[in-house]
Amino acid sequence: MIWIELCILLACILVGARLGGIALGTVAGLGLVVLVFVFKEPPGGPPQVVIGMIIAVITALATMQAAGGLDYIVGIAEKVMRKHPRYITFVAPVVTYLLVLASGTTHVIYALLPVIAEVSRKANVRPERPMSISVIAGFQGVVASPISAATVAMVGLLAGRDISLPKLIAVTIPATFIAVLIGALSVAWRGKQLDEDPEYQRRLASGQVKPPQPAPVLQGRELFNARGSTILFLFAIVMVVVIGIFPQLRPVYQTVTDGIADSDQVSMGAVIMIIMIATAGLSMIAFKASPDAALKGSIMRGGIVAVISIVGVSWLGSSFFEGNRPAIVSGISELIRQYPWMFAAGLFILSNLLFSAAATVVILMPLGLAMGLQSSHLIAFYLAANSVFFLPTYGTILAAVSFDQTGTTKIGKYLLNHSFMLPGMVTVVSAIVIALALKPLVGL
Repeated sequence: MIWIELCILLACILVGARLGGIALGTVAGLGLVVLVFVFKEPPGGPPQVVIGMIIAVITALATMQAAGGLDYIVGIAEKVMRKHPRYITFVAPVVTYLLVLASGTTHVIYALLPVIAEVSRKANVRPERPMSISVIAGFQGVVASPISAATVAMVGLLAGRDISLPKLIAVTIPATFIAVLIGALSVAWRGKQLDEDPEYQRRLASGQVKPPQPAPVLQGRELFNARGSTILFLFAIVMVVVIGIFPQLRPVYQTVTDGIADSDQVSMGAVIMIIMIATAGLSMIAFKASPDAALKGSIMRGGIVAVISIVGVSWLGSSFFEGNRPAIVSGISELIRQYPWMFAAGLFILSNLLFSAAATVVILMPLGLAMGLQSSHLIAFYLAANSVFFLPTYGTILAAVSFDQTGTTKIGKYLLNHSFMLPGMVTVVSAIVIALALKPLVGL
């Protein structure tokens, strides 16, 4: 039964990817009908917090675009990139990695993807190159971030072996950062330039995509609004990063249920949503961002496609996993017991099914501890726990495909030959090898 359901999952993704646009999400709905009504699997659910964060960030970005802020950023980046256009393939993933490292969540990169795509297109650099490795850099940033849920779970599990947070990140940060640079090298010369790419030229000829236009010359009030909306948005990102680094800044509130008072802290996801929605509102009031222009802009259109795709695909994927959780987890566990070196592969596989590095660590890492695997191996293999690129179903992957108007960043004809496979595999393998090589330097 599990193999039939897996085939349905993969077939829906394949057909939806070939149709393009929101079809990735809507065709997944057909698979969801089969799994829930025919195979009687629990309906799982779309990732509500993730979708909320995407909507909030896209709204803030679309508002900045309506105020002229995106043109302002692209204009500045365009001047820099014109001299050394290939550098974006290295600059974009480094910026992405550092942002995720500081914030602890990969979902902050929704703010960067449209800018990376547009700057690449105007510099005649194939957007697939920086877009693919930037998404992978975000995944690596999560497992390296000292404030991510995955790292917190890892530190808690390794506490009995006297592995502190400083010792853990002394391995994970340099290993993942160097691996991201290696991953960027693997795609730096990938594919044809835009002026030679048949798909992009077809889109241009059909009018589906407009030729890149030079950034408009902004003056007077337009320049003030564009610059102000940009500064406001960047300030919002800084606020998210600072609150991520210092969790005590997140408010604590009290709730009363049946006369019993309890306290809780505002989640990081809620913080991102609140700040971004507020940023959009302030940009409309202070910098005259048109609500209609925000809705009609390219960022909002790409964001809507991404949200619909994520709702359908993630809902289908979660239903498949929840319905087959015991078989999947026990199968991976048995494989690891027979072949301990397969522990990294187990983390890799399970993370693709769970869409969560933290959940993967919580489920499988205790097994590695019980089997007596060396701490150095557990830490190195941990870097495979956020390999959600293998099946192209994760939110940032779908968003990257949606935001690249040139069609170069794509889900392949055969599903697994997508834009993120090469940089993803190169980066993960490199990170594990580098982490193992760092063993004597950190005293593990």
